[in-house]
Amino acid sequence: MEIHNFQIAELDVQIIFRDTTVNGMHLLRSFEPFRVDKIAEKPFFRLTVDDSLTPIPKERRQRIRAFDTGNGDTVVDRIDDGSYQYIIKDIEGNECSLLESNKDFSDCQCALRGNHNMRTFGLNNALMLIFAFAGAHQRLLLIHASLVRNNDYGYAFIAKSGTGKSTQVSMWLRHIPGSDLMNDDNPIVRIIDGEAWIYGSPWSGKTPCYRNIKARLGAITRIDRASQNSVDKPAPIAAFASLLPSCSSMKWDSAIYNAICDTITKIVEMGKVYTLHCLPNKEAAEVCYKAIAIK
Repeated sequence: MEIHNFQIAELDVQIIFRDTTVNGMHLLRSFEPFRVDKIAEKPFFRLTVDDSLTPIPKERRQRIRAFDTGNGDTVVDRIDDGSYQYIIKDIEGNECSLLESNKDFSDCQCALRGNHNMRTFGLNNALMLIFAFAGAHQRLLLIHASLVRNNDYGYAFIAKSGTGKSTQVSMWLRHIPGSDLMNDDNPIVRIIDGEAWIYGSPWSGKTPCYRNIKARLGAITRIDRASQNSVDKPAPIAAFASLLPSCSSMKWDSAIYNAICDTITKIVEMGKVYTLHCLPNKEAAEVCYKAIAIK
């Protein structure tokens, strides 16, 4: 058995591998920058990886839904005690991970299946899911965004896949002095003592940017392709609707979903949400920076 401790977004996480014959930290290379020696006795969450784990009996669980993550389906069942079971599949429909969690996702177990790539996929997706939902009551959001830092503030760009998040960030890196990449796919937002912070994470999509860093949240900006470059600040309801689809959430669990919505509302109230209508060019970055950057 191996026990590994991490601190992600200043929250303690523990991962236990029951059997290291095929499972282990070689499946989680992106977690190494977040490793710590010691954590609190009661971590934010604990995940035990144990391939002997079996599905909960059918008579104890109710099918909630199967949803498409964009990289494969995830099947969700609610257990009769309020806990959950997830089956995480890859894009080819292979079952990569069986995840069982308690009601608040603080204590979880998973079994991995398949080859190295399937196990890596299953474990990383299980951890992302746990992190997002365990964090709901901690004023935390795991968002699908590309994140750049400038002058100690983090600026996240959200959009549908392929719309231009990474392109806009690359323009900032190229044309806005003092900018650096914090994360390119799944940064973490936390509200702490009334202030919004944004963090790098172990999940960064195709770009290997796994940085254990944080910054004050400057803005979250939705990318909208247009024929001219401009920035506007949407009305609160529109801002909420703009941000919600980019946040990992559980509509079938009212307590978790409402907590996530409350955090989104707080960010909207802070005036942190913008829309950038843009072309993929230098001027777009300059127009955006001028409109949203905190000097």
